[in-house]
Amino acid sequence: QVQLVESGGGSVQAGGSLRLSCAASGNPNSASCMAWFRQVPGREREAVATMHSNGTIIYGDAVKGRFTVSKDNAKNTLYLQMNSLKPEDTATYSCGAGPRTWKCYYDTYRGRGTQVTVSP
Repeated sequence: QVQLVESGGGSVQAGGSLRLSCAASGNPNSASCMAWFRQVPGREREAVATMHSNGTIIYGDAVKGRFTVSKDNAKNTLYLQMNSLKPEDTATYSCGAGPRTWKCYYDTYRGRGTQVTVSP
C-alpha cells in the first residue's frame, strides 16, 4: 500500500511561481512510477507530467517550458516546480503513483490534492 500526500498549493498572481511536493510512503516498488495531475470542476482530469521509473519525464503541452518535475529518491518525494503561472493553471493538483510491470502505472494510488489558484 502507498500513501501520497501533496503540499505546497496556494494562491499566486499570474507570472508567479509555486512548488508542489508529493510525499510517498509505503512500498517504494509500488510507487516507482509517479505523475502529477490537475483537475478543474466540470472538466476531465489532465496529466501535467509523468515520471517513468527509468527517470524519463513527459510534460503536457500546456505546461512545457514552464513546469519542472524532480524527485528526491532518498525522501521518496516528487516535486513540481511551476513557473510563469497563468490563470488557466488554476486547478486542484494531485499526484499519482503505481508500479512498473510491463509498463508504468501512474494512477494505482492517488493523493487528495492541493489547490492552486492563479489570479490575473
